[in-house]
Amino acid sequence: MDDLKAKYLGQIADAQDEDALEAIRLAAVGKKGEVALKMRELGKMTPEERQTVGPALNALKDEINSALAAKKAALADAALDERLRTEWLDVTLPTRPQRQGSLHPISQASEELTAIFAELGFSVAEGSRIETDWYNFDALNIPGHHPARAEMDTFYMHRAEGDNRPPHVLRTHTSPVQIQSMEKMGAPLRVICPGGVYRADYDQTHTPMFHQVEGLALDKDISMANLKWVLEEFVKSFFEVDDVELRFRASHFPFTEPSAEVDIRCSWDNGQLKIGEGDDWMEILGSGMVHPKVIAAGGIDPDVYQGFAFGIGIDRLAMLKYGIPDLRAFFDSDLRWLRHYGFSCLDVPALHGGLSR
Repeated sequence: MDDLKAKYLGQIADAQDEDALEAIRLAAVGKKGEVALKMRELGKMTPEERQTVGPALNALKDEINSALAAKKAALADAALDERLRTEWLDVTLPTRPQRQGSLHPISQASEELTAIFAELGFSVAEGSRIETDWYNFDALNIPGHHPARAEMDTFYMHRAEGDNRPPHVLRTHTSPVQIQSMEKMGAPLRVICPGGVYRADYDQTHTPMFHQVEGLALDKDISMANLKWVLEEFVKSFFEVDDVELRFRASHFPFTEPSAEVDIRCSWDNGQLKIGEGDDWMEILGSGMVHPKVIAAGGIDPDVYQGFAFGIGIDRLAMLKYGIPDLRAFFDSDLRWLRHYGFSCLDVPALHGGLSR
């Protein structure tokens, strides 16, 4: 017994790696190891011999296992010491670059125009994306036969049989918020209404969901001249140009009278759009003086107050400013192209959660 103990404890002490240690374990205490073979011989012994040899073999097995565990831990410690001695880490190196999140171009444009109109004295109003057809159409002087009220153009909410509530739609513009703002705040009033809107359309320049900002100003002596000045100041600030030339083209909208499409002077140089110079004109928004019926629908006396309104597609503004050719790219499932633009947040109060940075 002493010979086995000395043999295997010596081999364990001399083992140089875990493979050698595993071979010693199998030879000593494995199923076919020497200690196991000695255990099998107990059946041939007398009871008196078993009482002496059995405990001694168990003690030997435990001692060999303890020595194996201790040697294995010692080998692991030695391997770690060797790694620490040969490997090194320069803690003065800069950290690995981490990708930072950024605003989507549409959110970026929304933040920018909100800040610009805030400097012009406009507050921000938001409303529900599901509206009654009264707020979405009737209050805006849009008659029942108008094409915009057809199901091919507007998304109507499903109504169960026997549902007598007014029809509801996914709002086709943010104009309902103008009516609600007049109801809540009265006049005088200066407000912009940004948000998502829905129309049944889809191509390179149209998507079923897009974003608008509409503006409304009401007072006793507001005119088209005020409208033009506001739009000029906005365009100069948003496109970061020193001067811009706007022109009004007569148009028709049910909610304004007179109505005007607004064009800006521009040019194209090697595919790059330049705002404020050149021989071309580009339409960017619709506008006009608020129709008296719309003012009355907001609970304000149109004989006392008048005002102007305008509507701009935020998505198209972002396309123009950032050179994005296809509106559908904003909603693509693969948004890795956004890294090209590297939008940073704005250091101004934001629509998308307090201070943006």
